[in-house]
Amino acid sequence: MRASLGAWGSSTHERTKKVIDRIDEHARVDRAFAVRAAGDGTAGRPLRDRPGNKLIDSFRNIVDNPHAGLLFLVPGMNETLRVNGRATLVSDASFFDSLVVKGKRPKLAVVVEVEELYMHCAKAFLRSSLWDPATWPDRSTLPSLGTIPRDQMALPISADELDADLTERALTQQY
Repeated sequence: MRASLGAWGSSTHERTKKVIDRIDEHARVDRAFAVRAAGDGTAGRPLRDRPGNKLIDSFRNIVDNPHAGLLFLVPGMNETLRVNGRATLVSDASFFDSLVVKGKRPKLAVVVEVEELYMHCAKAFLRSSLWDPATWPDRSTLPSLGTIPRDQMALPISADELDADLTERALTQQY
């Protein structure tokens, strides 16, 4: 294996490493049809920005490396839709009014110019039984979201207080 990798040369390795070092996954989950074909006849897909943790890591990554991969999951459906393309950030476009939810217009949208679009077979979800609640771990055996940062960063606040704050913000700051 090492000999065959040598044929790629160090410059390819370095480019690949830069891409891998900057990969960022970010859940852009919204109600159905949050992603739609752009209305201007292009192959783009606007993804609305929603308030979150107020970090712009994903946006910085798009500026640095516009290659994007989208994976669409539908609860209960074992197949997925995969989209690969080039992402751009848009601060205003004709489709922005259609992205308003609860009176809030997004400040940014991500438009992905589709280069590849295909369905992915159900094998992985069937093997994992992802949608079968009987296979899910007992939630009480897992740490809460407040417990993880409290323990990792030795925060001077209880996990219960963090969990309550996270729940409150999740319910009140969705849009």
